[in-house]
Amino acid sequence: MPRLTRDRTTWLTYAQLGLWGFFLYGFGPVVPLLRDEQGTSAAVAGLHSTGIAVGALAGGALFAPVARRYGRGPAIWLGLAGVAAGVTALGLLHPLPATIAAVAVVATFGMMVISGVNVVLTARHGPAAPAALTEANAACAGMGILAPLTIGVTVDAGLGWRPVMAVEVGLITLVALAALTFRVRLPHGAPATAAAAAPVGVAPASAAPAPVAAAVAPAAVASGPRGILVSSRSGGTARRQGPGAGTRVASARLPRAYWIAWVLMSVTGSIEVCLSLWTADVLRDHAGLSAGGASAGVAAIVGGMFVGRAAGGRAALRWPPVPLLLGALTVSLAGFTLFWASPIGWLAVTGLVVLGLGNALHYPLAISIALAAAGTATDRAAGWSSYSMGVGFGVAPVVLGWVADGVGPHLAFLLLPAFIAVAVLLTVRLGRALAPGVAPA
Repeated sequence: MPRLTRDRTTWLTYAQLGLWGFFLYGFGPVVPLLRDEQGTSAAVAGLHSTGIAVGALAGGALFAPVARRYGRGPAIWLGLAGVAAGVTALGLLHPLPATIAAVAVVATFGMMVISGVNVVLTARHGPAAPAALTEANAACAGMGILAPLTIGVTVDAGLGWRPVMAVEVGLITLVALAALTFRVRLPHGAPATAAAAAPVGVAPASAAPAPVAAAVAPAAVASGPRGILVSSRSGGTARRQGPGAGTRVASARLPRAYWIAWVLMSVTGSIEVCLSLWTADVLRDHAGLSAGGASAGVAAIVGGMFVGRAAGGRAALRWPPVPLLLGALTVSLAGFTLFWASPIGWLAVTGLVVLGLGNALHYPLAISIALAAAGTATDRAAGWSSYSMGVGFGVAPVVLGWVADGVGPHLAFLLLPAFIAVAVLLTVRLGRALAPGVAPA
């Protein structure tokens, strides 16, 4: 069983992803409040999610060149500085076009943080990367619990939601000062001896084409008593790599398993963002909670995600990612059913906790599989993965908002079980596309 060793760099990346989580999970409850403040429909308010999607696309395109030019660590810090600037603008501006633009700026730089943390942890922890990524996302969810609760308190106190943006800037400043004080430095690139991060049962697959591979610090394939079989299912050639053989390019394209995981991240991202943006509306309209109580109630999802990811880190060390992901999707469906069917506030919130437990492992497992399948092209694969999130964030909430304007948010939420069903089918397909992990020497 792989062992996860947490050093100061690991803890710093956990904190950096947590800063993004504070905004992401706090912004969901803000959208219905913005809709009331700006006097728009649910579909128009959902355009803020489109702003997040546009930003995600821009951030994904920027990460790889910025990381090559300045290094992965500086790229993460640049991302956090941009997030601070964006949330400051969001807290100060009021017109709809301005708030959408501010959200797009936050998402652009936030995606650089996500991509940087993913590749740093993948390069640093090798076979234990799925556990590290799961724990990082647990930190993200843990910080995300605080934001809806803060919004609920400030709204009930008559201060509105905008003070939470100042809290975000303060937290980013504190983490930067802590890193400076304790002299914690992030790596600029992947070390030449870093192991390609492969979850249990997943083999590294193809690498980037020559121009990209030359610009990205290579991550050598892990060497041990057995050779590594590089998949040929993407149309390339399979080669066995023995101890000390180094990294060999198996294909000029990212493999099929990566692209299935890419679509899977888009679908599961749709589930998460729809819940983040519109759960408060359902809690108000169907479960009878107040505006402040509904905003705070969104923390139940994030709380479930925190617990699920905290426990999921150890589970990811013991079980293959595909069966674990199927189990997580099943838990999500059960939690959604309880939430959606209940007209009682506390019971609906209980369903959200269960839903969060299932959702906890969707993204960490999918991204760990995707980056493992990418082989040496982790920077490139991380950048492309942001486009999957952009698709999910850009399309699903607007569609759900449009449907909600016609039939109400409660009935519109029946789109989510359809997303879960599609995610199950993609996960089964992904399991078939993955090559065997380790071939005998």
